[in-house]
Amino acid sequence: MRLVVTGRDGQVAASLVEAGQARAGVEVIAIGRPELDLAKPDTVIDAIVAAKPDIVVSAAAYTAVDQAEDEPDLAFAVNAVGAGKVAEAAARLGVPVIHLSTDYVFDGSAPGAYVETDATAPASVYGASKLAGEQAVAAANPRHLILRTAWVYSPFGKNFVKTMLRLAADRDEIAVVADQWGNPTSALDIADAILHAAAMMHGNKSFAASGTYHLAGTGEANWSGFARHILDTSRVFGGPWARVRDIATMDYPTKARRPANSRLSSAKFAAAFGWTAPDWRQSTETVVRRLVDDTKQVLTA
Repeated sequence: MRLVVTGRDGQVAASLVEAGQARAGVEVIAIGRPELDLAKPDTVIDAIVAAKPDIVVSAAAYTAVDQAEDEPDLAFAVNAVGAGKVAEAAARLGVPVIHLSTDYVFDGSAPGAYVETDATAPASVYGASKLAGEQAVAAANPRHLILRTAWVYSPFGKNFVKTMLRLAADRDEIAVVADQWGNPTSALDIADAILHAAAMMHGNKSFAASGTYHLAGTGEANWSGFARHILDTSRVFGGPWARVRDIATMDYPTKARRPANSRLSSAKFAAAFGWTAPDWRQSTETVVRRLVDDTKQVLTA
């Protein structure tokens, strides 16, 4: 099974490449700029067709949430038009597309965990562009999985876990928002779920589970609770630690509005594919230990 994933430098792409290397019979090829540039639609189809995938994973995106408020045209070009072109390329080859989306398609006002049938109401340009991307993907390729996820972190790229460890190395106390809730989700787990679903879809043109699913870590946290677990875990493994001070969203203003509630129910995905993410604390510990160990190796090299 040959997976081609867009977004060579992204967390999910890097996690998929690593996971693919550990699985017999699986090849994961990550492609990105300049040969594939979602802001330049003419590059997309040629690059994907040339890679000869069995399944396409659409992971590349414009993810600068605040900057998107000033660059709506670019955000929509990448997240909507570009994503649609990726799905179209897969359709031309007669293969499925697995597309990554976000909790930001919701406004965060629901009292509990969102399910796939809840009304979307993005409160930011980024969220609106990702919702438009979902619609473009579904229209371009009937064999699609749209996976909404949230609060993604990993040993790769830029993410909240790495930021907390970096800040803790220089500070005694870190102020973190305590009134936004969600499901911390490891990109390592996302990669495992994608490979699991892809194996079920591979070569099965009658596969009946196409559609939109939520795929997030098991259990919920607020940002400050997430930060405390990251730093307490880091201290156990000999890494940096700092106190965490709770603050309100209003004390940390951002240009784009963040959902106060990003909790996603992944029950539909579990029922369709027989896969459930580990508890978020367990997955966080896996990533923190890797990052702390990597730092130690650099310091002792």
